[in-house]
Amino acid sequence: MTGLAAGLAGPAIAQPAGPAPHPQRGPARPRPPGGADLVRGFSRERLGRMEKAFAAEAERGSFAGCVALIARDGEIVHHEAYGHQDAARTRPMPRDAIFLQASMTKPMTSTAAMMLVEEGMMKLSDPITRWMPELANLKVERRRDGQPPEEVALERPITVQDLLRHSSGLAYANAVPSSRIRDAYEEQNIEARREAIGGDEMLRRLGTIPLAFQPGTMFFYSISTDVLGLLIERVAGQRLDRLLQERLIGPLGMRDTAWFVEPGKRARLAESPTTDPQTEPMWRAYRILEDEAGRSYLKGGAGLVSTAADYFRFAQMIANGGHFEGRRYLAAPVVNYMLSNHIQGMGGSPASSTGPGYGFGLGFAVRLQDGLGVAPGSRGDAMWAGAWGTSFTIDRAEGLVAILMAQGPTARGQTRMLFKNLVYGAMVESQRG
Repeated sequence: MTGLAAGLAGPAIAQPAGPAPHPQRGPARPRPPGGADLVRGFSRERLGRMEKAFAAEAERGSFAGCVALIARDGEIVHHEAYGHQDAARTRPMPRDAIFLQASMTKPMTSTAAMMLVEEGMMKLSDPITRWMPELANLKVERRRDGQPPEEVALERPITVQDLLRHSSGLAYANAVPSSRIRDAYEEQNIEARREAIGGDEMLRRLGTIPLAFQPGTMFFYSISTDVLGLLIERVAGQRLDRLLQERLIGPLGMRDTAWFVEPGKRARLAESPTTDPQTEPMWRAYRILEDEAGRSYLKGGAGLVSTAADYFRFAQMIANGGHFEGRRYLAAPVVNYMLSNHIQGMGGSPASSTGPGYGFGLGFAVRLQDGLGVAPGSRGDAMWAGAWGTSFTIDRAEGLVAILMAQGPTARGQTRMLFKNLVYGAMVESQRG
């Protein structure tokens, strides 16, 4: 059985969220005795709709294939691979395929930061210049119609909380509203897209470029989490990859999650379509086949690779209120705080990633109300996504964790909302009544 036809020949039987699920593609699983259609309130027949929908996406070139994982109350009810792993469509997609996570790295870096906050190593209100003197002389670019931009003093320092909620005034070069700041980011290689750059040197250069906004006034998606990763290194006195390995990746059993893909695992890398105009430049910028630790700063906002089964373990820990398989990572009130809206009263929103109706917490977008969104969900559900095409949803009101792993950057907005519609459309029984 090959390609999309292999995706749902036998929908996955519910599994406990326990010992590391790293299944390979195998024979179709039989339905339970009696042919029961429901599993944890999900209709198997409706889950089967994913095959046709994802086949259509592959045909239009959104991605070559994908892996979908859905869990309810900690049990995996669906974990299937669709389409092909390679852009040439010669190899069926395996369920343990490795995907570039891009910005789905951000929730993990943010979680590590909150672990340090819990331990009293830093506070959310701390100015980041306490550990980053390179940024002590930052200015803010003020732009007024018909006048040249000018640089003014910060009204208050950038805090740790600003990095976590993207209210620091930092930016990404491809989205900043100032051509002057954009050019400076690109010329100074701030995002390490052209070549390796060490963290100390990156911060030194960043300290010479004005902010796009006053800190605390605007949600603006940015390199804030990359800077947060460097902050964590200085606070903890430990390299970011080692810190995440010791605190999250290792204890959670995320065996294929890393900053560098070892040669023995490269055959499992999922490919993005070569017809996607973003594939080639993004691949050059991410450099996941090079071990850059110690040579270039590790991007806390974009650097990891992972699998659906691995990321499920992290997401389920958050859904559980900070614990997983007998181990506590964060206190439950801290998780609730992270999944609250921290940008009320500011300008900007995460709508370009989430659609309307979402605010932003500490590392996660959070739904503000049942309505207004462009896909179903619950007030307080948390989500984020990556530029390569990955996305997840944590809906604690419904006991839901849903993960889509795909590599197709240009169509990522289309595919993440399609996945949410398919997931909620298969959830025929609500835990909300």
